[in-house]
Amino acid sequence: MRSDFAQARYHLEQAWLRLVGHDETSLNGRQALDLLIEAVATAEFTVPKGKAEVIAFPKKSSVRL
Repeated sequence: MRSDFAQARYHLEQAWLRLVGHDETSLNGRQALDLLIEAVATAEFTVPKGKAEVIAFPKKSSVRL
């Protein structure tokens, strides 16, 4: 089963947006979330995708009308 990095990143970004305080705990929380968001985004775009399925199309007929 593959991880849903896009959803994980979305939720981390939502958590970051809710830490609106100017206190030290909120600032530290945003910094920690920044690191997590960066790690998840990196994983999201560097994990190899599964193999693509090749669909065979019928060949075009050489008969002209």
